[in-house]
Amino acid sequence: MKLKKGIKDLVADAEKVVTTISLDDAIAKHGGDDLVFVDVRDVRELERDGYIPGAFHAPRGMIEFWVDPDSPYFKDVFGHDDKTYVLYCAAAWRSALTAKTLNDMGMTNVVQFADGFKAWKEAGGSVAEKSPKDA
Repeated sequence: MKLKKGIKDLVADAEKVVTTISLDDAIAKHGGDDLVFVDVRDVRELERDGYIPGAFHAPRGMIEFWVDPDSPYFKDVFGHDDKTYVLYCAAAWRSALTAKTLNDMGMTNVVQFADGFKAWKEAGGSVAEKSPKDA
């Protein structure tokens, strides 16, 4: 099967229009009152690999519904125009796609950080463990 656009093309297109902060910047700013870290990975990844302490888990498949105030699934955590939402996934692919989607929806206070959670762990960023019962 020949696709018009593959995943690499979609991610590259998203990266052209979303704001990406450096991994070092994300680690340095973690814990700031004006930021909400948002983990868009699957819950099984959180259970297996841990997550950034204080991050809000919003699976990529639900985030559009959780962000939209007109949705019955809206989550209050996304109702703050004075916060910057720092999206991340394992390798900054899903977070780029998600950030682009949220930008398309009209959110201007969304960024992602470069290289994703795997790089965060390798760089010594803080990591919390999640047990299956917390999922």
